[in-house]
Amino acid sequence: MKPVLQNLDTECKLELYESFMAPQPANALFETLRSQADWKSQAIKIFGREVLQPRLVASYADAGVQYGYSGLMLKSNLWLPALTEVKNHIENILAPIHFNSVLLNYYRHQQDSMGWHRDNEKELGLNPVIASLSLGASRDFHLRRYQDKTDVHKISLSGGSLLVMSGRTQHDWEHSLPKRQRIIGERINLTFRLVKSI
Repeated sequence: MKPVLQNLDTECKLELYESFMAPQPANALFETLRSQADWKSQAIKIFGREVLQPRLVASYADAGVQYGYSGLMLKSNLWLPALTEVKNHIENILAPIHFNSVLLNYYRHQQDSMGWHRDNEKELGLNPVIASLSLGASRDFHLRRYQDKTDVHKISLSGGSLLVMSGRTQHDWEHSLPKRQRIIGERINLTFRLVKSI
């Protein structure tokens, strides 16, 4: 399986596996996670005040592993069998990369979104590898250079696609999943990470 390279620059690497999962197993995984994941509505701190995130989230990880962002420490559940299976499949493709945590985001409709941010928490290490699996409706994933907000790129992520971000991507670029005006179906996104002790 060969990815489509979406390199932003020489030190930031994006690999897009457009058909990482076939439609039938991708749809089955979507239904399993929608019904079985421990979905929560969470508030995060933005400029000192708490704001409810416009989506549902769930966190799964190895025993003892915790992941947090924007002042929020997530309570991680132990892996669901379906998540372990897809994690192993991703690790086989990306070997020797290993993940010990996954964050699930459930976008229920076109108004659910993710604001501009970088996954640059200290516990992810210097140049983290993040594997992002999309299930359900296609959504546009936006990236812009952190030091130059006018340098913007857009990638359409369809159900069953896998986007792998590595190199200095989380230092030099930020990303978002913006709201949309037209009606869009449900989407679940899984972002696999290696959380390190600090």
